[in-house]
Amino acid sequence: MKAIVAYVQPFMLEKVTDALRARKIHGVTVIRCEGFGRRIDGKAPHYEDATVELGYAPKVRIEIICRDEETQGIVQTIQASAHTGHHGDGKIFVTAVTEAVDIRTGMEGEAIL
Repeated sequence: MKAIVAYVQPFMLEKVTDALRARKIHGVTVIRCEGFGRRIDGKAPHYEDATVELGYAPKVRIEIICRDEETQGIVQTIQASAHTGHHGDGKIFVTAVTEAVDIRTGMEGEAIL
């Protein structure tokens, strides 16, 4: 199993979730959050100047746990539907899931997906 975590622009959320629903992907968690990267307002940040308030950019974190064979298709769907071509489109991270337990039934592994 894999965990896919994607950070996308908030205005792209509906487009991304529509694309995931069209692929019959379920078990999607959406979290509104804030963060910052290497650029702020189109300029490189000046971290050495502690008097400058850098601020945060709004993002949406999308989390999906899936079977290994579904991973590439889901990543491609998120990338294609979240892409604007502008700086700040977001990032997608994929990690291995070594254990999973359904709280209600006690089932384990891929059977809970």
